[in-house]
Amino acid sequence: MSGVNLVGVTKMYGQVKALDHVSIDVCEGELLALLGPSGCGKTTLLRCVAGLERPDRGTVEIGEADMTAVPTRDRPIGMVFQNYALFPNLTVRQNIAFPLEVRHRPRRAISARVDELLDLVHLTEQANRYPKQISGGQAQRCALGRALAPNPEVLLLDEPLSALDALVRGRLRDEIRRVQQLVGITAIYVTHDQSEAMAIADRVAVMNSGRVEQIAAPADLYEMPATQFSAKFVGSRNAVELAVRDGRVGIPGSFHIDAPAGSNGHALAFFRPEDVVVSRGDAGRGMEARVELKVFLGATTRLHLVGDADGQPIAIFGDLPSRQARLIDEGETVRVDVDPDHVHAFPI
Repeated sequence: MSGVNLVGVTKMYGQVKALDHVSIDVCEGELLALLGPSGCGKTTLLRCVAGLERPDRGTVEIGEADMTAVPTRDRPIGMVFQNYALFPNLTVRQNIAFPLEVRHRPRRAISARVDELLDLVHLTEQANRYPKQISGGQAQRCALGRALAPNPEVLLLDEPLSALDALVRGRLRDEIRRVQQLVGITAIYVTHDQSEAMAIADRVAVMNSGRVEQIAAPADLYEMPATQFSAKFVGSRNAVELAVRDGRVGIPGSFHIDAPAGSNGHALAFFRPEDVVVSRGDAGRGMEARVELKVFLGATTRLHLVGDADGQPIAIFGDLPSRQARLIDEGETVRVDVDPDHVHAFPI
């Protein structure tokens, strides 16, 4: 297996800069997720690695080889597309065998490799079925097997689960991770779903407007966002604009922290809904707030809370265990507290 090095990759579409000097090192055997909203450049970056797009500037290296000008067919990659792209007139077995047949591998070697991959992606029983005769999840596993057939050095996955329902998506996400780790292949995985990226990746690269905002392990990204965009996009955080006074920023009675460098009178404070502590009655500490709405989410219930900080209304979300939230009524006045260690502030 090989790593992937992207150095100063820039891509223009007319006057639109889809990629703006992107540099990323993907380690050998690592699964890196490219995470961001539609139009942020993540798929364009993947296509540059695949050779489906040519960067206007910068280099794409796989292993120690410069692949920037190398055609897709000559790159040591396998790719799983969003729409699977299976051949409808070929069986599952024949689809997986196809990249080996076009490379004129020996028939016996092809058969052995396909049997190995059918077992790996759990499709042995469906081997002789056609794509229209299998489920969406099975079709995606077939596409994964086909991408792995020629033993590529790098596996590229472009939103491979977006067409599947939630239950199948979760199972197949875990299957992709299992296969990637078992094979030990370097992989780049494009998604706009933060929970998917956090569950599957060794590291996550958060992208915005053609740039990389932050690259970190999922837990580090979740706990320590480095930029405003990372804080907004990952973790469904509350974002509260607060005044800076005497070098501090906070909600009276709830938390105060040092204002971030560069603050010009105001700062944006971020904290997660699960870090909001809600207590009933006058005994608790924190900002007084009214429960405007309760949204049942299963194990947790989200409270929509509106309070007051120095005469300004403050609207925040708080996630509580549903059994605890059952005791709190809509319209009730509660107290809201936040651990300052879990608050991140950025200048506005």
